[in-house]
Amino acid sequence: MTAVDDISDSTEVVEMDDVPSQFFVEKHSWDGLRDIIHGSRKYSGMIINKAPHDFQFVQKHDESGPHSHRLYYLGMPYGSRENSLLYSEIPKKIRKEALLVLSWKQMLDHFQATPHHGVYSREEELLRERKRLGVFGITSYDYHAQSGLFLFQASNSLFYCRDGGHNGFIAAPMKPVEIKTQCSGIRMDPKISPGDPSFIAFINNNDLWVTNIETAEERRLTFCHKGLNNVKEDPKSAGVATFVIQEEFDRFTGYWWSPAAPEDADGGRTLQLLYEEVDESEVEIIHVPSPALEERKADVYRYPRTGNHKHTLLKIAEIRTDPHGKIISAQNKELVLPFTKLFPGVEYIARAGWTKDGKFAWAELLDRSQQKLQLVLLPPALFIAASVDDPQWEELVEAMPEGVQPFIIYEEVTDIWINVHDIFYPFIQTTNDKITFLWVNESQTGFCHLYRITSLLQPGYDFKCPIEEEVALTNGEWEVLARHGSKIWVNEETKLVYFQGTNDTPLEHHLYVVSYESPGEVVKLTKPGFSHSCSVSQNFDMFISHYSNVSTPPCVHVYKLMGSDSDPLHKEPEFWASMMEATGCPADYVPPEIFSFPASSGFQLYGMLYKPHNLKPGKKHPTILFVYGGPQVQLVNNSYKGVKYLRLNTLASLGYAVVVIDGRGSCQRGLKFEGALKNKMGQVEIEDQVEGLQYVAENYKFIDMSRVAIHGWSYGGFLSLMGLIHRPNIFKVAIAGAPVTVWMAYDTGYTERYMDVPENNQQGYEAGSVALHVDKLPNEPNRLLILHGFLDENVHFFHTNFLVSQLIRAGKPYQLQIYPNERHSIRCPESGEHYEIMLLYFLQSAMLAVISASASLNEDLNTVTTSPELL
Repeated sequence: MTAVDDISDSTEVVEMDDVPSQFFVEKHSWDGLRDIIHGSRKYSGMIINKAPHDFQFVQKHDESGPHSHRLYYLGMPYGSRENSLLYSEIPKKIRKEALLVLSWKQMLDHFQATPHHGVYSREEELLRERKRLGVFGITSYDYHAQSGLFLFQASNSLFYCRDGGHNGFIAAPMKPVEIKTQCSGIRMDPKISPGDPSFIAFINNNDLWVTNIETAEERRLTFCHKGLNNVKEDPKSAGVATFVIQEEFDRFTGYWWSPAAPEDADGGRTLQLLYEEVDESEVEIIHVPSPALEERKADVYRYPRTGNHKHTLLKIAEIRTDPHGKIISAQNKELVLPFTKLFPGVEYIARAGWTKDGKFAWAELLDRSQQKLQLVLLPPALFIAASVDDPQWEELVEAMPEGVQPFIIYEEVTDIWINVHDIFYPFIQTTNDKITFLWVNESQTGFCHLYRITSLLQPGYDFKCPIEEEVALTNGEWEVLARHGSKIWVNEETKLVYFQGTNDTPLEHHLYVVSYESPGEVVKLTKPGFSHSCSVSQNFDMFISHYSNVSTPPCVHVYKLMGSDSDPLHKEPEFWASMMEATGCPADYVPPEIFSFPASSGFQLYGMLYKPHNLKPGKKHPTILFVYGGPQVQLVNNSYKGVKYLRLNTLASLGYAVVVIDGRGSCQRGLKFEGALKNKMGQVEIEDQVEGLQYVAENYKFIDMSRVAIHGWSYGGFLSLMGLIHRPNIFKVAIAGAPVTVWMAYDTGYTERYMDVPENNQQGYEAGSVALHVDKLPNEPNRLLILHGFLDENVHFFHTNFLVSQLIRAGKPYQLQIYPNERHSIRCPESGEHYEIMLLYFLQSAMLAVISASASLNEDLNTVTTSPELL
């Protein structure tokens, strides 16, 4: 138990001589605040989600033409309210004295991608929630370069179109073709077969299907789902990423096409899909109110609360076709021995796929504690068309080629936790007895770095293969970005790897290049003073950067790498064209100031300060601490804060000082920094936040430490409650959005990673569960506001429900704002506007109450003016 637990929750009596001259924020009516929020949201609506993304470079084959590349992407053209599939032509030559802005051209002709009235299916709505998508229209697409085939989901159906591929580009816009189906229900997660693009796969009702877009033949491949209305009796799925895998591991698919589709002697083909089968029989069923409240129904979910367990398998679906693409046979193959026997202790299949030649399937396997990761190669011959209970099983096992077994080619172990990443690049084997690959490891040095590894395919009895060579390509106290979909781009011709990282500063992301054959110099390709998100062309001659800084809204530029082919590492980026220029900032936008300070923990901490716009010399301003504070998130960096955090600027425009601090537990600072939360979430974060506040107060004399509010959402909501519980003398007001209040009720993948299983860390679970500490909350009204979406299927409304019941039992005052039609993220514009008005209205009322309480405790403060118009 930390020392802060002993601090009294009574308000300090301040002697008159110590009272600073306070600045009083003008008090607004609800309608007045609504007008203010209307104005700020109007600006954010103009620029939010407008930037192009999901780029696909395609090199032009007609060398005589004026263009070198065609660039495909998703974006929201000016005047449109939905994401669409677009393209631009990149010219071979440019006039350097003029800014070339590429035109955004529509791929699709008069196509509405958003479902009628914007109503998505339950499956699509939940996927949008897991991916934190805020846009309508086309949100992802699959592309097959050789055939020029595009496949995407839109208007509750599947569509495709073609650009001509290697035969040359055809004119656009074009009419997309809808893929008809006999399925009932929505089709999800469509993917093109790399080996035969006439075949696509998709998920329907928790099972895997394929269809041939040339012949319209459709086939169900798996039969996990029984189609019952009773979820309890229908616990299996095939090819589907379950809730925890999506929410906590950022994997949104459960099946993977093999890139190989070898021809048989008769001209037919064999296609294979690796897929995950999950049995959630032992996973708890929860009920969340349906969005259609008038029907008084409840949505039913499997939710793996900490302590729950699921069973997962890897299988292969194999399809044989005749020379005309007609399906001759389809069968499912299982591992020769049960998954749990081959890989004891494995709880999560974190990532999976195929090597480039289709010779092996591969998987990243995690144990339940997420402290041990194994990278495994699985020969397709290891899967047979029978299970151990099948009479044919022994026959099929005997017929297997000698030496067919799993190969554990790499293993990582840590006493903190493993952050799952997206970087695995296996090279095509040059000999059968070894494999070389690029990989990212964080456990070895405590910082995420690139390695070139060669493993000998000579496993011992436990399938572990010896490492022949492990070469660090990067090193130091900085990070290669590898999470949340981050990529590397590998040029095997020049032996270079391009990656994004924080080599210059943890506050900026840049694109770098290093040799993986002769590692040494790490070359930065993006300009300093900005944070970049990049995409490199397939032939490594160009890259796109979406970049900004705290003062400059985002712009998207294309760069060409110029220089001698004899020294590809040192090619210089040259600005080539613009895809999007920075918009103007709002008239009242003042960028935050980034600061840092040495904390008592030994770490340098970073923060942002939004200074009050009407700063008065010698006056102390009421202060808001905006907090997240949990793992996998970084709030403080040198990127534009005018969209996502525009409300912080609005607060500053009204006269509040706003402070944001990334303390221990946040990411991009190494495993030791993030791992400070291990087994004690909620017990170290507030210390860093308070220390940061005190630093700001000492160095910026306008911070009023007698009027500080704390506000955050999700983990930030949890810490807002923790701040009011443990440091009520610092935080006079807490506004907690969608908080976790009992860690026993949150999901396994997240909670057990950071807190272990409950039986191993009872003290940590109790200390970190705010609902068990309501007795320490203040007894004064107007100090606590809780906000929560009633339909939240991530941090269930149960958390707020239980907290409120405990507050009532303890006789504690609180205010509650429910959003009946919102989930964990507030998506409806009206709800978002109401939340922001509520935030401002409660703050001004609460701060007025703080002044009144302070004045009543000390007669010497009776000279303070608290007219109804000021606070």
